[in-house]
Amino acid sequence: MSPTDQNRLINDAAHRIGISPEDMQAYFERGTLERYAPEAWLFHESTPRQWAGVVFEGEVMITRGQHGTTRHVAVLGPGALISENALLDETPHSTGAFTRQGATIWQIARENIDSFRLENPDIFYRIVARTAQRISDRLRTVSSQLAGFESPEHMVEGVRVEHDSLGERELPNAAYYGVQTQRALENFAISGVRLHNFEHMIEALAFVKKAAALANGELGVISEAQTKAICAACDELLNGKLHEHFVVDMFQGGAGTSTNMNANEVIANRGLEIMGYEKGQYEHLHPNDHVNGSQSTNDAYPTAIKLAVLLSLQDLMGAMTELRDALRSKGEEFADVLKMGRTENQDAVPMTLGQEFSAYAEMVDSGMEALKRNSSEFLSVNMGATAIGTGLNSPPGYADLVAAKLREVSGFQVQKADNLVEATQDCGAFAQISGTLKRSAVQISKICNDLRWLSSGPRCGLNEINLPPMQPGSSIMPGKVNPVIPEMVNQICYQIIGYDAIVSMAAEASELELNMAEPIMAYDLLHGLMILKNACITLTSRCITGIEANRDVCRGYVESSIGLVTALNPVLGYEKSAAIAKEALKTGGNVYDLVLEKGWLSKEQLDDMLKPENMTDPRQIPQA
Repeated sequence: MSPTDQNRLINDAAHRIGISPEDMQAYFERGTLERYAPEAWLFHESTPRQWAGVVFEGEVMITRGQHGTTRHVAVLGPGALISENALLDETPHSTGAFTRQGATIWQIARENIDSFRLENPDIFYRIVARTAQRISDRLRTVSSQLAGFESPEHMVEGVRVEHDSLGERELPNAAYYGVQTQRALENFAISGVRLHNFEHMIEALAFVKKAAALANGELGVISEAQTKAICAACDELLNGKLHEHFVVDMFQGGAGTSTNMNANEVIANRGLEIMGYEKGQYEHLHPNDHVNGSQSTNDAYPTAIKLAVLLSLQDLMGAMTELRDALRSKGEEFADVLKMGRTENQDAVPMTLGQEFSAYAEMVDSGMEALKRNSSEFLSVNMGATAIGTGLNSPPGYADLVAAKLREVSGFQVQKADNLVEATQDCGAFAQISGTLKRSAVQISKICNDLRWLSSGPRCGLNEINLPPMQPGSSIMPGKVNPVIPEMVNQICYQIIGYDAIVSMAAEASELELNMAEPIMAYDLLHGLMILKNACITLTSRCITGIEANRDVCRGYVESSIGLVTALNPVLGYEKSAAIAKEALKTGGNVYDLVLEKGWLSKEQLDDMLKPENMTDPRQIPQA
């Protein structure tokens, strides 16, 4: 970026805040330019605020809701303030931010904000005063966008009557769902976890219905007007609209029929409005005949689950990448911290704390690679199978065409399954991805177990590392601070391990030509992916990045450990090493001092052998 462009953006930011360019320039000098790759997260909702900044290049998407129903609430372009609340307080982020195409952000770190405040109080408080006004304006905008977002009830503006094969039902006229969804609401008041809690499932259903409409339109199954209306309604769903009308419980009978019909009815009723008709005038656009044309729940629903899992996996991969990178960074930071390795909770041989954290990073990375490999099976879909795989009620060529349209609208390289009968009844791919997700959960839980042990104490435990304190740990014991973040992540991992058992049982429940238990697999997979993603985000931002090494404690354990004799064994020999170990245990002395007392090695020789680089990697053994 040229100095001219840089000055222009500084002036733009000054104008946006309402301060002088001179004040902004003084503030700007305390920061740095950071470049973010495409699809990179700048920060996540609920994570600590680390900096305040200005967008210099690119666009930043501001999002709200990381628990399955995310909304884009703003787009920030060059010159816009970002994370400006860091100037006011230390509260966590109330929104998330990411960039789709990459961005350059000028950032001033929190510690530099504090020093600027002390050294330039007049300028600082002028900036704060104007920033507070900008925050207030933005909050009003966000509040208006989110108003009613999770409203439990629709405003009733009259009713309409719909019918199905079982009879009639009255529906609120404001509802975009129809009679079959209403029956599902009556039948399955089970968990309170509704379809709209999983936005990726709604997006996936929109992909499926749009692809089917495009294929049906091209083959003459539905009219051009019907095709356009269905596609337009699906596009609105993909843009986050009408999600609150996906109201069926995730726990349901009928192999997902209620979910499929919820989507068909919402799309049909919105499509009717787009065509100029009223909700419920299904003679013009019918949920079954047109939106569900050439489909069955038995091909549309599992295909949507697969796409929703793939979308959720993308989110999880981003969070796991951040966790892996944070662990790698700690591995580098602690590369020179000598400590005692342990096997079966007993002293083993020396290693570095950096090696320990680098191993954790590789665990996370290996889990990611396994998820990537096994997710490829979800690109094989059974669209075109209709009821049991025979393609009944679909026109010739539909199966191949709808797969092509699905690739086009979703961006995923999906392919028609080789055998549609097999693909309609076999849920082995669901069991496999669940098992792979469990693998990652097991690995991350093991890391959290270690963090709890390594930070135990602080006076009567290992105390090799300090975790950042998050909250008081006891209602009765003053001063106690628990490892609450690793503990929370452990529990998330236990949940996912349990989900895997359920998915395995549900996958096995397939009987003859169909598996009726796909709804529970959908819930467990999508919820598991969501909570593990959020757990990784929290573990990274509220634990890993703030870990500190207690270097002297780590070194002291090495010097006092009986296990040290293993490192000295190649020089001293087995007999002398065993004698030293026996004497140390009997007298309470340490190996280091006893070796020096006996004169078997000089202090220089011993210190050389105990250097981290000499203790933790293969080397030519020096002679005594």
